[in-house]
Amino acid sequence: MISVKFLSTKVARATSGLMFPATMWFASRTLILIAMLLVAPMLPAPHKGTAATFGLEAFAHWDGGHYRHIATLGYEYVNGKGNVVFFPLYPLIMRALWSIGLSFEVAGTLVSNLAFLIFLYVLYLWLYQYQGEKVARWAVALAALFPLSMFTAVIYTEALYLLLSTAALRAFDQNKYTQTAIFGALATATRPTGMALIPGFLIAAWKQNKSPKAYLAGLATSIGLVCFSIYCAVQYGDSLAFIHAQKAWRENLGFDWQSWWKMLMQITVGIRNYKHGGIKDITHPLIFLIIIGCSYLLWRNRKKFSAAKVDYGFGILFLGLWLLAGDPLINTAVFVVSIFLLWHYRDELTPVTLFYGICGMAMLFLSGGTISLSRLVYGLVPTIIAYGILIARHPRWGYMSISFFTILLFTFSIRFAQSLWVG
Repeated sequence: MISVKFLSTKVARATSGLMFPATMWFASRTLILIAMLLVAPMLPAPHKGTAATFGLEAFAHWDGGHYRHIATLGYEYVNGKGNVVFFPLYPLIMRALWSIGLSFEVAGTLVSNLAFLIFLYVLYLWLYQYQGEKVARWAVALAALFPLSMFTAVIYTEALYLLLSTAALRAFDQNKYTQTAIFGALATATRPTGMALIPGFLIAAWKQNKSPKAYLAGLATSIGLVCFSIYCAVQYGDSLAFIHAQKAWRENLGFDWQSWWKMLMQITVGIRNYKHGGIKDITHPLIFLIIIGCSYLLWRNRKKFSAAKVDYGFGILFLGLWLLAGDPLINTAVFVVSIFLLWHYRDELTPVTLFYGICGMAMLFLSGGTISLSRLVYGLVPTIIAYGILIARHPRWGYMSISFFTILLFTFSIRFAQSLWVG
């Protein structure tokens, strides 16, 4: 009787655990759909944007237009410019679905949302094995409701890349090197940041003294990238066309201190003052100094208050800073906090997770700009895992974070539907 009861309890817990990723997926998709298809069309056209319409066309703005062109008409590359900066796997899948009768919008949203659902399950099962159920649940909730998860519902590569890179990392941790090579090669054919997987695998193999198969799997990950490079060489006579074409978005590779300085100035003195090259409006820097001063006083006197009051106090102050600084704060905070968490939890992350995360963040830091920085950081699953470990140990921070992220996810979805820049 006891064994039967124990077994039924265990089965019930396992079933409940497997339902969690699906629940988080459904919650985030519902929120995004309501924002983009119900709320956005009722709002007037914003300045520098367009009036949102009811339909899947709202999911194909910005990069979606480039993927539409590639999937239906092919690549273009002329005089060092073109859409070859967008890697081929995602548009190839959409072209295959388009060729059997699905519209481009249906094919793109179907691929993105299905890939994201599978990604949440892969992430959950991987973390359940190495970090436990609590971290697995928090990380999945964070991945689903993080503001930039909006891009996993629209016609962008975020969802597919998260799925393939996470599957490759999990396979490497489980010593399944054939799967590592397959998923890794597909990942490097999906996004440029897939290149960070290659040194991540090789360094982890060396650190863990793995067999030669691990090194071969790491090298085989480059197959997707090499195939695209060969295509560019044959088609355009430039094997690095996908890098050279980046100049349309980023002038030069390397650390772009001017972009970082611009974000810092926008946070501290405000966009208006930055544009004028001096303090024309004292309001923004004054409020910024007040928030920083209050944060210092709260930290200095933290022992005089309960932990809950201190946490909520910092939460309110951060909310005030976000209302003041907006997107530049999100872009900067996501990058800086991710770097800190990767280092802080370096002993608790699996080696391949840590090294891929470090290589990926270094790649973004030296990418020549800060455009879409927070979105690109979100696309690196080690940052999600590190944040998941943090909020699993500090649930109050987790609930505050998820609440704030849900608000941003809703507003970001509306902005995207209105053709406004997000991320």
